Formats: sequence, C-alpha cells, structure tokens
Amino acid sequence: MITLKEALSLSADEIKAFREELKSEIEAKKELNAYVGMEESGEGIPLLIKDNIQVKDWSVTGGSKILQGYISPYDATVIINLKAKGLAPFGRANMDEFAMGSTTESSYYGKTLNPINTDCVPGGSSGGSAAAVAGGIAIAALGSDTGGSIRPPAAFCGIVGMKPTYGRVSRYGLGAYASSLDQIGPLTQNVEDAAILYDMIAGYDPKDSTSVDMDYAPVSTALNPERKLRIAVLPHYLKDASADIQKAYVDTIEVLKAQGHEIIEAELLDAKYDISAYYVTATAEASTNLARYDGIRYGTRAKGDNLKETFVKSRSLGFGEEVKRRILLGNFVLSSGYYDAYYVKAQKVRRLIKQDFEKVFETADLILSPVAPNTANKIGELQDPMKMYLSDMYTISINLAGLPALSLPVGIAKNGMPVGLQLIAPAFDEQTLFDGALGLENALKG
Repeated sequence: MITLKEALSLSADEIKAFREELKSEIEAKKELNAYVGMEESGEGIPLLIKDNIQVKDWSVTGGSKILQGYISPYDATVIINLKAKGLAPFGRANMDEFAMGSTTESSYYGKTLNPINTDCVPGGSSGGSAAAVAGGIAIAALGSDTGGSIRPPAAFCGIVGMKPTYGRVSRYGLGAYASSLDQIGPLTQNVEDAAILYDMIAGYDPKDSTSVDMDYAPVSTALNPERKLRIAVLPHYLKDASADIQKAYVDTIEVLKAQGHEIIEAELLDAKYDISAYYVTATAEASTNLARYDGIRYGTRAKGDNLKETFVKSRSLGFGEEVKRRILLGNFVLSSGYYDAYYVKAQKVRRLIKQDFEKVFETADLILSPVAPNTANKIGELQDPMKMYLSDMYTISINLAGLPALSLPVGIAKNGMPVGLQLIAPAFDEQTLFDGALGLENALKG
C-alpha cells in the first residue's frame, strides 16, 4: 500500500487507477468487515471515513440500527477541508455503536476482525478505520477519540493513531457521544502521514463552539526528528500492564535514551480516578446527546399507539445493549439527588487530572505511557462491561485533560500481536508530539 505522502504526488489518472485497484483489494478482504459502505464522494485520493462523520448524501449511522435510513444532508468541516486539499471520502468504516466500546464488536453491522490475527479484536471504537489501514485496504482513515477510540485500535493493529488537542480539530459534523471529550483524528501507516493528515483537518472553525480560535502553523512541513527532549516516564503505571507491555515500555525507554533524550520519572493520579471521572462524565453527556434519537425526526421508527410508546419502542429497538447501559448510567448521575454526588464531583476530579498533567509538563516536553494494559484481546473476551471499561485505563485521562497524544507501534509481543505505546504532549503542542514520535519511529526502524 502506498503512503499518503506518496499518493499526494500521483496524477489524476494514477489516482483513478489506484481507486479501482483498491476496490478489488477491499472486496478480497471483505471478511475483515472494516468497511460498512462503499460510498464515494469526489475523485481525489481515497480516504476511509468513520461512520459517525457526516459526508453529504452518504448513509451515516454511527454503527447503530436507530439511524438506518438516515442520509447526511451536509459535509462535516473535516470533510470540507479534505476535499479542498485533493482527498476524497471513500467508504464508511465500521465502529462500535455510537463510539461506545473498545472492541468494535457492538456495531449493528457485526464485528470487525483484526487483520494481524482474525481471532482478535481491532480495538474500538475506531476499529474499522484501524483494521483497514493495517490490512492494506486504506491509505489512511479518519477516526474519533472520546476516551481512546483512536489510540488502542492503532496499537492493536500496529499502525499510528493520533488524538489532537481538544478544540484543535472541528467537531462540526461529528456524531456526538460526549461533547467535552470527542475529537476527530488520523489513523495512518506512519508518523509522517499522520502529521500530513492532521494538518489537513486542523484549524479554527466558527461552526464549532468548542473550536479554539488561534494561529495555526502546519506541523508536517516543520518535522524535526532530531530534537532532543525531556521525556517523562511513569513507572507506577506499569503495575496493571501485562509482561509484554512492561517489556516494551522498558525497551522503548532505552531507545529514547540512546537517541539522546533526557528521561525523567513522574507520577500521575491513580488510573482508578480517571476511570471514575470519565465514565460519569461520558455517560452523562451521552444520555443528553442521544436524547435526540427518538424515532420521530430521522432514522428508525417503531410503531406505537401514542407518542410515548413510539419513543420507547423506537429507542428500545434501535439502540444496542451497551448504548442503553450508558444512557441509563448517564440519566442516573444527572438525576435529582445524585447530580452533586456524581457529576459535579467528577468535574472536580477532572480538574485535578488536568492539573496533574500540567505539573508534569513544567519539567517535561512529552510523557511516555502505555496505550492499553494488554495486546489485542480475543473476540468475545471483553463481554463483561467492567473489563471493557478498565481496558481504556491508560487513555481516558488524556481526553479528560484535553491533551494531544499519539500511539505508535514499538514491538511485537510473544503472541505475535503488535505492541503500541503513546506519547502525550502539552495542549496545542502537536509539533513536539510529532517530532518526538517521528524520532522514535526512525530509531525503532533502525
């Protein structure tokens, strides 16, 4: 598979021929179930789009039955930006229903398989995007990251996945899960492609009230993998990680030292606080955002004898079990008598988490962290909701703090599956994030 950088130099005829070859390759690997629709929009370089990002005249369902039949009337801002730069949306990527999951098994379209080992999950919720890139049936893809929905899939599939700073990439046209956490980001074959795609989608958007109005300098044209950085490591974080993850972490630290980076030790709050604050916040926002799916305005409608019955039947039939679970949890923490005890307290903890990161960044340029406690799980292994929630323990704090982070492959575990680690940067310092990641990627290749 050619890289995104290489594709940008193709002629119009070469792009057309490549698109036809790609269709044949997608058909040959359809058992991965990474694509859930082969819509096309434009004739540029083909880019796979997660099924919760609006593309005009496409069916966009968020992997849910309740949105079957909905056709998007507009393009998301990231899609407008991509089209302006010669890229064209090409196919919808499978995902966990409404991005609520860590395995891409909860999609209405069925589970996606990991191309490295089809007995394993590709991670979630952007599992279709990651599996397609890793499987050689997409140059690159867009995903969304609410609590780790880009980074674990990238780690499980052995590719690069990047979550931007909250507010750096427009959320206009992204199907909302948790509005204060969601961010669109790239999944690519390498770090340089991730920087290129990030540049294409980043920037201020007046249509998005959470978009930050500040000057933007492209990062891909200023990449400097030779920069020497102070990188914080988190030894106490390893206690919950598998032996393979721990070994990869220690080995990567040695690679960073050999590059000339200064390694310092740091501590963050115990991940149990991250998990508690995240699932209170995310489910509360989800219950509010998903209230719009009522069977009346768009999507699937069940027949009821009155308005209330129509609402109840439509939502009962349209939503999957995990989505229902999170709506109920969200309604509970927002309910009278529990709002202060749960939601307000979670926001206070969220602030402490952000301050914790800020303290580390007073002396460090980047933080090195695990992405997941294990390599890719076997299909069906995370049926217990609590186990699934705990699998995101290393990623959700970054969303709570609104920071940028990038997962890249650093090795192979004993079971043959990829191991990914993530670098975390201060808010809006994506340049340092990509510089450090590219330097590490180059060193690992060497």
